[in-house]
Amino acid sequence: MAFQSFDEISQPSLGPSRAAALRSKLAASGLDGFVVPRSDEHQNEYCPPSEERLAWLTGFAGSAGIAIVLKDQASIFVDGRYTVQVREQVDTSTYTPRHLIEEPPEKWLGTVLKPGMKLGYDPRLQSMNEVERLRTACEKAGASLVAVTENLIDAIWTDRPAPPLAQIVLHDVALAGESVSSKVERLQAKLREQKIDAVFTNDAHASAWLFNIRGGDVSHTPLPLSYALVPAEGQPTLFADGRKFSNAVRDDLAQHMAIAEPRQIEAVLASSVKGKTVRLDPGMVVEHFATLVERAGGKVQKGGDPVALLRAVKNEAERAGARAAHIRDGVAFVNFLAWFEQAVPGGKETEISVAEALEGFREGTGVLKDLSFPSISSAGPNAALPHYRVSHASNRPVTPGFFLIDSGAQYVDGTTDITRTIAVGEVSPEMKDRYTRVLKGHIAISLARFPKGASGAQLDSFARAALWEIGTDFDHGTGHGVGSYLSVHEGPQRISKLGTTPLEVGMLLSNEPGYYRVGAFGVRIENLVLVEEITIEGAERTMYGFETLTLAPIDTRPIELSLLTQREIDWLNAYHAQVRETLGPLLDEPERQWLDEVTQAIG
Repeated sequence: MAFQSFDEISQPSLGPSRAAALRSKLAASGLDGFVVPRSDEHQNEYCPPSEERLAWLTGFAGSAGIAIVLKDQASIFVDGRYTVQVREQVDTSTYTPRHLIEEPPEKWLGTVLKPGMKLGYDPRLQSMNEVERLRTACEKAGASLVAVTENLIDAIWTDRPAPPLAQIVLHDVALAGESVSSKVERLQAKLREQKIDAVFTNDAHASAWLFNIRGGDVSHTPLPLSYALVPAEGQPTLFADGRKFSNAVRDDLAQHMAIAEPRQIEAVLASSVKGKTVRLDPGMVVEHFATLVERAGGKVQKGGDPVALLRAVKNEAERAGARAAHIRDGVAFVNFLAWFEQAVPGGKETEISVAEALEGFREGTGVLKDLSFPSISSAGPNAALPHYRVSHASNRPVTPGFFLIDSGAQYVDGTTDITRTIAVGEVSPEMKDRYTRVLKGHIAISLARFPKGASGAQLDSFARAALWEIGTDFDHGTGHGVGSYLSVHEGPQRISKLGTTPLEVGMLLSNEPGYYRVGAFGVRIENLVLVEEITIEGAERTMYGFETLTLAPIDTRPIELSLLTQREIDWLNAYHAQVRETLGPLLDEPERQWLDEVTQAIG
C-alpha cells in the first residue's frame, strides 16, 4: 500500500478563473473581500481534501497560509518555510505573495481597506485570536468584518470532495498507558483547581488522546475528526459523526462519556453551560464555537487547552512505545541508507524512487500504519525548500551534492520523524562548512542542560549560534512537539523563539536545525529527543536534559573536523556507538557491516 502520492496537486493556471468566480460571489453577497485560511474546523495541520479551500483557490499546497481576495487585488500570506514554494505554485499576477510574519494580513489590510468596506470570513475556520486581529484591523480602517453563514468557496467549488467518514477505533490502553476514566479525572481535577466549570475543544488531537481513540479522517495522522465538552463534574461529551462508530466501539466509549452528533453541539451547550465558565483556547477554538457558548449563556474564559499539556507529557508506556518505535524505524532507515549508497552510483535514482524505497523499507517492518507526513525527498536546489514535496513534475535525479531526506512513520506505539543530509560524491568547502555548523547546532541541543521551568525559547539560540557566527540562520523553529501515534507536529512544547511553554520530563520534541541556500542546496539534521531529569554533581536545582530517541548514522563525510570541539566529537562518536550497539544485532550481515563502517569514530 502506497502512503504518499506524487501527483501534482497545485494548479496555478486555474487561480485567475477561480479568483474571478469568487469575486462574482463577493458582489452577490454584498462583500468587498473574503478571507480564505488554510484550515478546517479543527485547525488541523493536515486537512482532509474537502477542507483544502486555499489550495483549490490558489494552487498553494503548503500546510500554512491565508489568502485575502478583494475586488481589485488579492494577496497570499505564507511563513518562511514557503516563501519560495508559493511563487512556484501560485499565479503571482493574481495573488501577491507576502511574508506571514513580516507583513501579516492585518498589517496589509490597514493599507488597502477603506471606510465602509465589508470583509467576509467564515467563523468556523478561524480561531478567536485570528478573528480578533482581523476585526481590529477592519475597525482601524473604518471597515467591518462580516461572518458568513455559507463559505463562499464552498458555493463555487462544484466538485468539492465529501467529508471523510473513517471508522473510529480504540487505542489499546497498554499503549496509551492510562485509562479514559483516569485521564478524564485528571483533567477534571485541573478544571476544578483553576475554577473552570467546563472546557470545550475542537482540537481532534485532544479528543483522540483523552478518549483513547484513533481514526483515519486525515492523511498521515490517525485522527477521528471530533469535538469534546468536558465539565469539571459529571460526564464528558464526545461529538463525532455517528456513522464512524461500530456498535462495539460505541458501547465501550459509552461507559465513559455521552456521544452526540456535531450538529448537536449548539443544543448540548444550550442545556449545560448557562451561567458557567467555559475554557476556550483562543488560538485553537474557532470563533463559531465561542459564539455558541456565549449564545448559550456561558462565560468564555480564554486560556490554553488543559488537555494539550496533559497530552504533551508522555507517560512511561508512551515513552517505552516511542523507544521501541524508534528502534524499529532505525532498522528500516539504516537498511534504506545502505541501499541508497549502493543504488545511487548507478545513476538511475530520483527523488521519487528514493522516497518510494524508504517507504518500502518501513513497510518491511510489517507494522507500518502510515507515514507521519509525505517524505521530503530532495536533491540539489529542491533541498533548499524546507517543506518541499516532490511531484512527477518537480522530480529531480540524485546528482552529486547534498541529498536531504526528511521522513517519518506512524506505528501504533509511536510516531517518528528523522532528517538526514547525505553527501553524494564531492561537496564544496562551503557546503561542508554549513553542514558542520548545522551539526554543531544539533549537538548543542542534544547536550543542552537546563533548569526546571526553562522553555524552548531559551534553548533555541543554542541551535543557531554556529550559523550566527558567520551571519546566517534558518527561517523555521528548531524543534516541534511530537505525539504518541498522533500528530508529528504537536504543541504546546517547542524549541523556537515563540516556545514559551516550560519543558517538562516526558515531553517529546524534534531537534532539527538547518541551513538553506536558495537555488543551490539545503542541510538539515533531525533527531527526536525526550526531556529527562539529569544528575549534575553539586547542582543546586533540578536540572533537565535530553534523551535522544532517533537511531541512525549521521553522515561524517561532509564534516569539517576543524570546526568541531572535542566535546562535540565525543558526542558524535558516542551517539554512533549507541546506534551500532542498538541496531547492529537487528540487521542482516551486509547492512550490519555497512553500519560498522559508517559509524567509525572520527577525530
